[in-house]
Amino acid sequence: MASMIKAIILDWAGTTVDFGSRAPTQIFLEIFQRRGLEITIAEARGPMGRAKHEHIEMVASLPRVTEAWRELYGQPPTDDDFLSMYEDFLPLQKEILAEGSNVIPGISEAMRELRGMGLKIGSSTGYTRELMDVVVPLASAQGYEPDAVVCADEVTAGRPAPWMNLRNAELLNVYPLNSILVVDDTVVGIEAGFHAGMKTVGVTMTGNELGLSLEEVQQMSPEELHARLQLIEQRFLNAGADYVVSSVVELPELVRSMRSASLDLE
Repeated sequence: MASMIKAIILDWAGTTVDFGSRAPTQIFLEIFQRRGLEITIAEARGPMGRAKHEHIEMVASLPRVTEAWRELYGQPPTDDDFLSMYEDFLPLQKEILAEGSNVIPGISEAMRELRGMGLKIGSSTGYTRELMDVVVPLASAQGYEPDAVVCADEVTAGRPAPWMNLRNAELLNVYPLNSILVVDDTVVGIEAGFHAGMKTVGVTMTGNELGLSLEEVQQMSPEELHARLQLIEQRFLNAGADYVVSSVVELPELVRSMRSASLDLE
C-alpha cells in the first residue's frame, strides 16, 4: 500500500546533484576525442545511469562509432581499448567533480521533509566508490546526506540489474521491497527499480533526459519546456515508471498524495 512507503532510493547525478547530469557527459566526449573520434552528446548520454565502464563500451559499440573507429585503426575497438578509455575516465571525472557535486536547488529541504514523514533515504550511482568519496562530502557540506550510498563497483552488476537497490534495502533495513520508491532520471534506473520489485519515479527536468543546466531551463519558454517535459514523461511511463516528477523537490507532495489515495481506499 502507498501508505506503507518507508524509504526512497535516489540516484545522484541529474537527480540530486549536477542539474542536467552534465559532468559525466563532458568526460565521455573528451575520452573519445582523445582517440580522434567525435561522438555526439546524444551518443554520450545514451547509456547514462549504467556503470561507467559499461557505459564506455556501449558508446564504443554503437554502429556509427564502431565504423569510425575501424576507419581510424583498421579494426573495431577491443576490450583493451575499453579498459584504456575507462582508465582515462576516472581521473578526468575526478577533476571536475566539484562542479558536478552541486546539489540541485531544493533537494536538501525536500529530504528534511521526507525524513520528517518517517522515510529513510538511500542512494545509488553509476560512479565508483573512489569518485563518490569526493562527491559525498561535497554534497554533505551543502546539506544533502543520504543514509546509505551504494556504488556500481560494490555490487555484481550496475543498472538495470537490481543489486544496488537491494543492497540499499539491506543497509536501510527496510522491507517489503514494494515499500520503497526508486527515483532516477534515466530509463535504465527505472528498469533497475522494477527489477528490484520496488515502485519507481522518473525525474524529467533536472536530469539526463532533458540534459540542460538550470540556467538553460530558465531561459526556455514555458511552452517549449512543457512540451519537452511531456515527451520525457511519456518515455518514463512507457518504460514502466509508476510516477513521474519534474524534480525531486516534488517528492514530499507525491508521497502525501500516495498516502491520501491509500487512505481513501480503506
